[in-house]
Amino acid sequence: MSINRTGRNPLVSIIIPVFNAEKFLRDTISTIKSQTYTNWEAIFVDDCSTDNGTKIIKSEEDPRIKLISKKVNSGSAKTRNVGISKAKGKYICFLDADDSWKPEKLEKQIVFMKKTDAAFSFTGYEFADENCKPNGKKVFVPEKMNYGQALKNTTIFISTVMFDMSKLSKEDITMPNVRSEDTATWWKVLKKIDYAYGLNKILSYYRRSTNTKSANKLKAISQTWELYRKVEKLNFFKSSYNFSWYAFNAVRRRM
Repeated sequence: MSINRTGRNPLVSIIIPVFNAEKFLRDTISTIKSQTYTNWEAIFVDDCSTDNGTKIIKSEEDPRIKLISKKVNSGSAKTRNVGISKAKGKYICFLDADDSWKPEKLEKQIVFMKKTDAAFSFTGYEFADENCKPNGKKVFVPEKMNYGQALKNTTIFISTVMFDMSKLSKEDITMPNVRSEDTATWWKVLKKIDYAYGLNKILSYYRRSTNTKSANKLKAISQTWELYRKVEKLNFFKSSYNFSWYAFNAVRRRM
């Protein structure tokens, strides 16, 4: 199955939250413009940055690249929600400003979405260093995940996600203003649909700074426990059960 790369193909809306991401933005724009699937709109939402990032975005003459500048800094969840509210695509996906995609990412994922009739899909990814050089640590994903499985395995990485908006509403994918809002959103959607479908191919790169790895792990542990208890309202025993699986799967992903 292939996609005819013309304007007749469904529009894909790419939501990119921006906050002081000047050093990454040229790479971010390049990874989007390099996509083999060309019917997209890239919605950059600036959360009151103090660097020159918005100048880089404004310098682009491609009409598919759009910039929304917020007047009040409000964090990543509300910033992505602004992008969601303005998106016009049949498909909505996310790209963090410091991450990257393979050129065929959108094309392969749309083919996969059509083949599986998925409302929600995600792909495999590989960790990369500060310069976005892949380091060989690859995360392969399951064929599909339901809500219960997703509680135990936070393998769904935001820069790999795609939603079919003919099957979901914008309210469904609007992110709650909590820590780890992306994971909370996946769980929210999975309460409405049976499965999210995994395309087990490495199509995205997750850039991680060496200096922040340990801090990120500790933060993720705290935030995941908070999601179980305060967002999903799970009792202590159910939270502990899911957390044990979460920890096991998190360690396995990094081996």
